[in-house]
Amino acid sequence: MALFKRDPWILDVYRTYGGEHHLYVRGRALEDQPLKHYEQQTFYQTLRNTWRTFATDEIRNALVVLTLSNGDKFETRADHEGYFLFNLEVDYNLLDLVDESGYLPVIVSFHEDNAAFAKAKTQKRIAINRFSGEILIPKETSSYGIISDIDDTIMHTGVTSFLKMRVAFNTFFKNYDRRVPLKGAASLYQLLHRGMGGNDHNPMFYLSNSPWNLYKYLEKFLDFHGFPKGPILLRDFPTPWDRTPKLKRPHKAHELLNILKHYPDLKFILIGDSGEHDADYYKEVAQQFPDRILAIYLRSVKHSKKMARVKAIANSFTICPMILVEESNEAVKHARQHGWIV
Repeated sequence: MALFKRDPWILDVYRTYGGEHHLYVRGRALEDQPLKHYEQQTFYQTLRNTWRTFATDEIRNALVVLTLSNGDKFETRADHEGYFLFNLEVDYNLLDLVDESGYLPVIVSFHEDNAAFAKAKTQKRIAINRFSGEILIPKETSSYGIISDIDDTIMHTGVTSFLKMRVAFNTFFKNYDRRVPLKGAASLYQLLHRGMGGNDHNPMFYLSNSPWNLYKYLEKFLDFHGFPKGPILLRDFPTPWDRTPKLKRPHKAHELLNILKHYPDLKFILIGDSGEHDADYYKEVAQQFPDRILAIYLRSVKHSKKMARVKAIANSFTICPMILVEESNEAVKHARQHGWIV
């Protein structure tokens, strides 16, 4: 009978960011069992989780309700892939609703007053209808923000490997607790998050070209290895028949500009690696916002041609420091010299 058992309806809520009067909540409506990520999984358990991570069944056009702690409710409808987005303004200050770390707690649920929900409930596919999430709303004490790449910047991934074979192996066959962070990365990020005051709560933003399917996996990795909490901004992998409008810019460049435009009074430190296009994206955003970028740190990779190209960019760049670092302590030393960390 288990072969014919229907998966429950769930809502995956992604950690996002907002402003004092701006709500921006993303997630996905799925027919799925919640993934059970835990430490020291067996090889079989890791493979099973990997399969379930990508073999998702979306709930198309689901009606979704967002509820704030003050009782306010908002509605939206998921798209044909199950993704939903609340992107709206409110007439009160959301900072009054955040917790001590600068996060606004939210509850997301399926709208109960429609035929699709009633049918799913009859089929016993809705055991719970209350899914929690949170939105980062930077505190006024924040001195600056940090935007960081993930792959080969804080996590050994192998994006420069032949045909990206190492990326595939690490993603599909290694649990989050067996992935290796770059030496000293978590300590560097904690120092930047705390800032010169030691308790600045400087906002962290993590960028990756990975699909949203890997959100929980990456969230677990960051938590397990002691990185500061922050929004993880991934992307939807388009299929050949996907009619979703394409972004005018690459995903990372698009998110970078969104963050800087969202917080016009905040300066940023950008962290990436020399293996992909981080230098190009960061250079472009610094040229567009020359007074807003404090520094750019780029981790060196073992690829001579890519390193030569990035070194040429860094040597000719004068808007802000663009520094290639072998280890995290080099970035720590530079940031301390400039009074950004204790």
